[in-house]
Order: sequence, then structure tokens, then C-alpha cells
Amino acid sequence: MEIKQRIVSVDILRGFTILVMVLVNTPGTWSKVYTPLLHADWHGLTPTDLVFPFFLFIVGISISFAYKNKPKIWPTYKKIVIRSLKLIGLGLFLALFLPYFPFVKDFEALRFPGVLQRIGVVFLISSILFINFNWKTLLTISIFILIGYWLFLGFIPLPNGSLPTFDRAPNNWANYIDLKVLGKHMWKADYDPEGVLSTLPAIATCICGILVGGILSNKNINKLIYLLITAISLLVCGYILSIWFPINKAIWSSSFVLVTSGWATLILSIIYCLTDVLNWKFGSIFKYVGYNAIIIYFLSSFISKCFYLIKVNPQQSIHSWLYNNIFVQSFLADKLSSLLYALTVVSFYLFLGYILYKKKIFIKV
Repeated sequence: MEIKQRIVSVDILRGFTILVMVLVNTPGTWSKVYTPLLHADWHGLTPTDLVFPFFLFIVGISISFAYKNKPKIWPTYKKIVIRSLKLIGLGLFLALFLPYFPFVKDFEALRFPGVLQRIGVVFLISSILFINFNWKTLLTISIFILIGYWLFLGFIPLPNGSLPTFDRAPNNWANYIDLKVLGKHMWKADYDPEGVLSTLPAIATCICGILVGGILSNKNINKLIYLLITAISLLVCGYILSIWFPINKAIWSSSFVLVTSGWATLILSIIYCLTDVLNWKFGSIFKYVGYNAIIIYFLSSFISKCFYLIKVNPQQSIHSWLYNNIFVQSFLADKLSSLLYALTVVSFYLFLGYILYKKKIFIKV
């Protein structure tokens, strides 16, 4: 979207989501973190579990604006493919890069999936679907994905004859396929939260964003009412479905898609009411980050990795030296010290987003 076409509430939510990503990814120490800033162990939902689906949801909104009425011709598809490859390439670079010789990780230890890789794949498929189908067909596709995913994971026996489960186990279809396809190139030995099969329902999350983007671009309806109805419908359906298919980020369960999309729509509707309807000057600092969301996320991940791996002495990395010498104080609780480190990092990227915005630097990936 060009700046003049952007909806303020979307940029605020995008920027806020990226900053929360940075917050939960850079504690002072992973051994001392407040529970809401951690992912659920398996089933369940914490505030941190909302972050990634929120961003994919916003990707969908952006698709609905950026590719509206785009012709179905090769140059359009070429731009989509190139952008997707850039996102996947940045993700693989983060996984492969080492800040010391030989500067690349051993291939045997390389994790193939990742956040940017999933964004790239989901963006590619969702954009092509949006260009070729109307909202009714997109809704049908997303429903088919969610129901099909539930039935497949819950009722189809595995090749060895064992009954499927939603638990963290070898007979969970998502884990089984990841292990067969990715082998050692996963986040954990038995599963990957950005794995192969779970990318399918992640596309449904993006489609939810596309459909909400359609509401935001429709000038003939009361957008706020439609947003609230959509949010409530998604939340009700998601929590009802969770009775049979638990809310689970690791396998991106169908109930997880519905519930997180519902919360995203509800929060967006609140911000939309305050900024685009009531014209309150609210959340501008988040909007600045929203204009350069991907590059700020990439930089935060890149710098964090360097801080963890570059040693200032044989015992300490840059990260541990900064944390232990500045943030660990006798008068502060350990978890508070860890949180203050993360908030300091967030403040840096807030400032960076502000500087980029003021200098009119908008880096597209």
C-alpha cells in the first residue's frame, strides 16, 4: 500500500505486533521470564501465542489492499514470487549466518523452517488465491482447510496403524510429517512450530486477514459493526471447536486459527474505532514501526543472534555481559531484570522505527 492509502489502525497493530515479537524474543535470560511472555507448553494460549498469528493476519489485510484489482498476468505473479523468495531467503540467512569464521552454520545443524520462511510461503499462496478468487470462494477454501486439517489430524490412522493424537507424540500427524520431511533440520528433535503440515492452517489465518481487509476497504458498510460481528463469530466458533481440537500454536490447530483471528479482529476493531473513526491521536509510535515491520524484525533477530554468539571474554557473550553488568541488580527481582532488558531492546527499535519514518525511509521486502 502507498502511505496515503494506509489505514492507521492496521499500521498501529502491525507495529505493535512486531514490537511484542521483539519483546518476547529477547529476554535478559530465558530462565527468568514472566509466564505471559512465554508460549504455552503445548495445548493452551498465552498472550505470546497471539503474536505470530496476528502478524500473518495483518499480512492478509495488506494483501487485500496491495493486490486488489491487480491483473492476472505474469508480472503480477512475478512480483509475488520475488517477494516470497526474499522473505524465505532472509529467514534462511538468519538460520545459516554465524558472526565468526566460517560465517555459516554446518548444514547438518541448519533449521529449514522459521518465522520469515513461513511468512514467505503463506504470502505466496494467499496472494495467488486472492488474485484468482472472490471472497466467498476464499471463505470456502479457509473453511475446507480448517475442517480438513482437524479431520486429518484427528481421525486418519498413521502408516504404522497407530491412532492419531493432538498431543506432542510421534503419532501426531504434524510431528510425524515434519520428522519424515525435515529430519534433523527442525527446531526440536520431534517437532517444529513452523513445520510443513501446520503451514496449511497458517494460510487460513492469512485468508482471515484478507477477508477482514475486504471489510476495511468496503465503503458501503458500517465497518466497525462488521468487524465486531466477525470478531465475535470467530471467537465463538474457535472456542467451541477447541472442545474437540485443542487450541495449539505448535501444530497451528484449527481452533487456534479461529481464536487468534478473532482476537486480532477484536483488537483491530478497537484501534480502528479510536483512530480511524474517532480520530484520536493514538499509537503513532507503533505506526512508525509498522511502516518498516519486516526489516525491523529481521534486524532485531540478526543483532540478537550476534549478541548471543560474539564473545567479549571466554565466559560471556555481548548479551550476557550487558545483561549481567547493567540489568542484574540486587534490588531487582530476576524476572523484572530480564523484562527490563527486553524493554530496552524494544525501546531501541521503537526509536529506529521513528527515525526511519521521519527520514521517509520505507524498506520493502
